[in-house]
Amino acid sequence: MARYTGPKTRIARKFGEAIFGADKVLSKKNYPPGQHGNSRKRKTSEYGIQLREKQKAKYTYGVLEKQFRNLFAKASRSKGITGEVLLQLLESRLDNVVYRLGIAPTRAAARQLVSHRHITVNGQVVNIPSYSVKAGQIVSVREKSKSLEVVADALAGFNHSKYPWIEWDQPSLSGKLLHLPERADIPENIKEQLIVELYSK
Repeated sequence: MARYTGPKTRIARKFGEAIFGADKVLSKKNYPPGQHGNSRKRKTSEYGIQLREKQKAKYTYGVLEKQFRNLFAKASRSKGITGEVLLQLLESRLDNVVYRLGIAPTRAAARQLVSHRHITVNGQVVNIPSYSVKAGQIVSVREKSKSLEVVADALAGFNHSKYPWIEWDQPSLSGKLLHLPERADIPENIKEQLIVELYSK
């Protein structure tokens, strides 16, 4: 199962954003990593800016190059604005939906919950993080996993109303994907048009 396993703070510092969640080091060292990170200011080329945006999206959603390229190809074949469709495909991944529902504190933790068979879709256990959740499907915590401390801690005080495309039911610890999110409802700071321009070359 392919995923990024390298140093996360280094990547966050590269982009100047806490793309993996809260990061104490990033607040202290808000400049790029490396020996010259705090001094060298190079002008980035147009290609470099586009590549950087693609890398940010990949790291944010925990997707490697081949998967990301396949998602882009699927988005480009779909109706609608390619960049927005790409973000919708990323948002509908099971690990991301679990994260958005507040069942896990980070996407990496959500991925682990899915991989370890703690999550069901419409009552069936699904252990594939990249599984694409469809509108109307119900994502739940497996019955014997509802007592997990990590789930309880993540859900404590989580505001479910901030994502209008999902509906949460607290008693059953389950959420329903009402529809794919509009671009305005996706909070990630990603300039998807730059990614489209990169792949269109």
